[in-house]
Amino acid sequence: MLIVTAAEMRALDRETIDVVGVPGVVLMDAAGRGVADVIARLGAGDAVVVFAGAGNNGGDGYVAARYLRNRGFGVDVIRCAPLDKIRGDARVHYDACARSGVPIHDGHDAASLARAVSDLARAEIVVDALFGTGLDRPVEGHLAGAIEHVNALDGLKVAVDLPSGLDSDRGVPLGVCVRADHTVTFAYPKRGLVVAPGFTYAGEVHVVDIGIPRQLAWDRGVRGELLDGALVRDQLGPLDPLAHKGTRGHLLVIAGSTGKSGAALLAGHAALRSGAGLVTVCSPEATRAALDGRVPELMTAGYHWDPPTADAWRAIEPLLDGKRAVACGPGVPTDGEFRELLAHLCRSVHDRAIALVLDADALNHLARDPPLLGRPREDGVVLTPHPGEAARLLACSTADVQSDRPKAALALAQKIGGVVALKGARTIVAAPDGRLAVSPTGNPGLGSGGTGDVLTGCIGALLAQGLGAWSAATLGVYAHGDAGDRAARARGVRGITAGDVVDELPRALAGQ
Repeated sequence: MLIVTAAEMRALDRETIDVVGVPGVVLMDAAGRGVADVIARLGAGDAVVVFAGAGNNGGDGYVAARYLRNRGFGVDVIRCAPLDKIRGDARVHYDACARSGVPIHDGHDAASLARAVSDLARAEIVVDALFGTGLDRPVEGHLAGAIEHVNALDGLKVAVDLPSGLDSDRGVPLGVCVRADHTVTFAYPKRGLVVAPGFTYAGEVHVVDIGIPRQLAWDRGVRGELLDGALVRDQLGPLDPLAHKGTRGHLLVIAGSTGKSGAALLAGHAALRSGAGLVTVCSPEATRAALDGRVPELMTAGYHWDPPTADAWRAIEPLLDGKRAVACGPGVPTDGEFRELLAHLCRSVHDRAIALVLDADALNHLARDPPLLGRPREDGVVLTPHPGEAARLLACSTADVQSDRPKAALALAQKIGGVVALKGARTIVAAPDGRLAVSPTGNPGLGSGGTGDVLTGCIGALLAQGLGAWSAATLGVYAHGDAGDRAARARGVRGITAGDVVDELPRALAGQ
């Protein structure tokens, strides 16, 4: 499913009106009718109060109120703006709503708003039609009070297009923000509804077709998407009946160090569970002994590192022969000397056209010496940072990253010339050409040690099976979150371990 920014949505609206020839008043009617349809299906009660602003979002609310009244609902509207501020298509529908007999209460200032809310406090459904995608600054004054009234009422909260007070693109609250149980959005989900933390304000999102031709979005180059289960079917499909371990790809995992052998095991085991034909885990010799036999299907290799020696790269380089992909980073040594080894690795995999996924301490080394990555071949590298690692790579703060996760992911993808999976709630995948995808899978139980190593192994295995960086990253992120959701259903969210996620990967990648 495509997702859009506020600017993209405005352009699609305008082109539908000016080029396709659908009047704005007709689009508004379709939007409001869609809101009414969703509310009718919810079956949450018959008493409805609509908080309506001055702009098009308020116009949608007036339309919804008119259609709900026609269906027998008891509907009241609180007009949260002076009447002379309601203009254009919104005024057309305000007048139609008033002439249809819907009670419209004055709430254009704090005092009148408080009186209206007091009279309508028992509403079973509260509709937020105050602000739409045009909001770009914190809400102040009595409209901030209107949002607080919406949140304070006991009825089911339904937001029109997006919760008032939510930034449409970044998914962060602009001061006070409606916390909706349901959001009815038009044509396409807005980016802020599906990224974190926006999705926690949106509740369940319902997408209503209002007549904007889908072809317009393709023609305008909309590059955002919300991932879904079709990804598994489209990217993997059934295994070739003649497949064998040699055709399913050989992944080299460079991971682990003293005290961090578990990171190497988790990444390697996840790669096997994700379908790689062969997996070799390479760790310092002192760590290798802790790996042998722990997962019988894993092959192991070692290099001398304690203390660091120049022989390390000479031990690792021959291991690249016959490999389709390399995963590097979980638990690797943090010594500065490892950066030189990493630079050798990056140059060699690029020269050999071997796909590469970097995670964890490999990213911290890269943040200290960005040129060591070189300029990867197109679709040849995936980085999987958490917000702190992304901040180090972008030379900014973690708060900066979290304040606009889509922007941060795209900026990092463009900086490194490869695909980035910015981990966290609603992981974002970004590519240098502007593609951006959001995964709806995953849960708070994945916030535990080792789950990132599992993602690294999963993406590495998909690269080894021949998927490009974008396909491997999007599918890996979606399947990893789905595996976490399956583990949560089986065991409960609290206490999920990375090993639980590994065990669920085959079912997630089978789409079963």
